[in-house]
Amino acid sequence: MIELAILVALATLAVGLVVAISLRQLPTVRLQLAGLALLAVVLPLSVVLLSGWVMFHMGDDVKILAVAAASASTSVVVALLVARPIAREIEGLGNASRALAAGDLRARAPEEGPEELVQLARSFNEMADNLSRLFDARRELVAWASHDLRTPIASLQAMLEAVEDGLADPERYLPAMVEQVRILAQLVEDLFELARIDAGALRLELREAELVGLIESCIRGVEAQARARNVSVEARARDPVWARCAPDQVQRVLYNLLANAVRHTPSDGAIAVHAQSETEEVRIVVEDTGDGLTPETASRMFERFWREDGARTGGGAGLGLAIARGLVEAHGGRIWAESRPEGGTRVSFTLPAVA
Repeated sequence: MIELAILVALATLAVGLVVAISLRQLPTVRLQLAGLALLAVVLPLSVVLLSGWVMFHMGDDVKILAVAAASASTSVVVALLVARPIAREIEGLGNASRALAAGDLRARAPEEGPEELVQLARSFNEMADNLSRLFDARRELVAWASHDLRTPIASLQAMLEAVEDGLADPERYLPAMVEQVRILAQLVEDLFELARIDAGALRLELREAELVGLIESCIRGVEAQARARNVSVEARARDPVWARCAPDQVQRVLYNLLANAVRHTPSDGAIAVHAQSETEEVRIVVEDTGDGLTPETASRMFERFWREDGARTGGGAGLGLAIARGLVEAHGGRIWAESRPEGGTRVSFTLPAVA
C-alpha cells in the first residue's frame, strides 16, 4: 500500500510539472491563471477519484466525479474573474509603453490594481516623467546653445566685414574679436566636457591635496568681479584640510560655484567658503547672503540641461553647475544646495578624505 502511495505521489508530481511547463506557453496571463486554477483542482481531485475507485470499487465514483467537476468549474470561473482585471491593467501598461515608444511623451500608465502592478506603473510613470524632462531640457539646450553661439559669431562677422570694407581699423576690433573667440571656445569646451561626463569617459588622477590654498586661489580668481559688485568674498578655513582629489577639477567646481554666487549676491553682500574634515569625507561649503532658492531650483539646479529664468544656474546655456555636479560625482562625492535659515544660499559638496 505504501509503495502504491509513493507511486501515485510521484506520478502526480510528474504530471503537475509537465502541465505547469505547458501552461507557461499560453499567450495571456488570463489563460495561464485559469489553467493554473484548473490544474490545482483537477490534479488532486483526480487522485482522490482514483483512490475512491480503488477503495469503493466504483461504488461512489459518480459522486466523487461530480464533486471534482463542480470544484474544477468553480475554480476556473474564479480564476477568470481574478485574471480579467489583472489582464486589463497589464494591457493598460502595455498601451502606455507603446504610446511612449511611438513618441507620445504624455503617455502614462494607470496606477491601479494589485500592489505589484501599481508599483510597476509608478516606476513606468516616473521613467516617462524623467524622459519628458530630459527631452524638454535637450530642446532648451539646443535653443540656448544656438543663441550663445549665434551672438559671438554675428559679432565676429560684423567686425570682420567692417575691417574687410576698410570701415574700421583692425587694431580697434582685435581685442573684441579675441574676447568673442574666448566665449565661443568656453561654450564648446563646456559642451565637450559635459558630453564626456555623460558618456562616463571622464578619468581623474586622484592625489592628496591641501584645499585651503586651493580655495584662496579660486577666491582671487573672482575678486575683481566681486569688487565690481561690491561683494566681499572670504575663506573661513584656516587650518589645513586634506582630501584625495584631482585639484584642477576641484578648482573648476569651486570657481563655478563662486562665480555663480557673485552673480546672484546683491551689492554689499558677502560670500564665505568653509572647508572641514569629517570621518570619511571632506565637506566644502559656499554660502552667500543672496535671495535664497525656491524648492524647485534647489532640487533641480544641478540637473543637466536644466535652467529656469532667474534661477542660479549661471549664464549661457546653464552648463556650469551641471559640469560641477559631474566632476564632484566623478570623485565619488555629492553636491547639493539649500537656503540658509538666516537668508541666502548654501551650496555644499564632498570629496574623499585622505586615509
